[in-house]
Parts: sequence; structure tokens; C-alpha cells
Amino acid sequence: MEFIEKLDSLENMKHWQRGLVNYELLSGTLGQEGARMSLNYKLGKREMFLIETIIKRNFPDEFHATYDAKGVHNIQKNYFKEVDEHTTKWVSESEFQFSGLMMKIMGFLMPDAFKKQSRKYAEDFKAFAENGISVRNNKKIN
Repeated sequence: MEFIEKLDSLENMKHWQRGLVNYELLSGTLGQEGARMSLNYKLGKREMFLIETIIKRNFPDEFHATYDAKGVHNIQKNYFKEVDEHTTKWVSESEFQFSGLMMKIMGFLMPDAFKKQSRKYAEDFKAFAENGISVRNNKKIN
């Protein structure tokens, strides 16, 4: 399934994850269950550091991971269903858990901000997978 090949490629991440500066394997086998990877982003003047832990990898049907940043634990469950040879349905479930007073306040006052960021990555992946458009320069790549 071409969709899964594009999604599962570390090299492709820079084309659909805005602000991704670099990534580094911390432990485990790259891309496999139990693997931990650091992801570093620069979004405007703000830097963000996440730790991804793969909790389930059952391609082409599902992929689940957690993402941890200061004050935020995100559980991301992704389900994929091939509709036809050119279409894949992607269902994504996100649960955000906050720690620390400031993050709990942000989560309470701005819950949609976290959902919007997740949706934006999905939209950017769609543009990349379907049309080859990279977020790096908003141009089509080979």
C-alpha cells in the first residue's frame, strides 16, 4: 500500500511535519514497537522537543504511539483501511493528558489548539501523499 510506505518513511517526515528539524533514535529498533525517538521542531520562534514511543505497529491496519513533551502526554491511535486501490481511510484518535499547572490551564482554555495541530499534520500528509507537495517549500517534489 503506497499510503503506508509514504507514512512509514523517516525521510518523508520532513515533507509533511512542519517545523521538523531533526530526529534521533534513542532506544529500540527504528520504527518497531518499543522504539523511542526524539523529534525536534522549530515553529516560528518556538522550539518543541517530543519523545515518540511506538506502542503498536501493525501495518497496514494500525499504528499507535505516544508523544511526550514538557507537560503533555499524547496517545495517538491510527487506523487505516484501504477503500480501493487509490484511496485509504485514515482514522486518528488522540488523547492529550496534561501535567503541571500551566499545561493544565492551557489544555482547559485552548483544547482546540492541540486538535488543530494534529489535523494540520494530517492535512499536510494528505497533500504530500496525494500530490507530492512538501511543507518545506510548498512545492511539488519528485
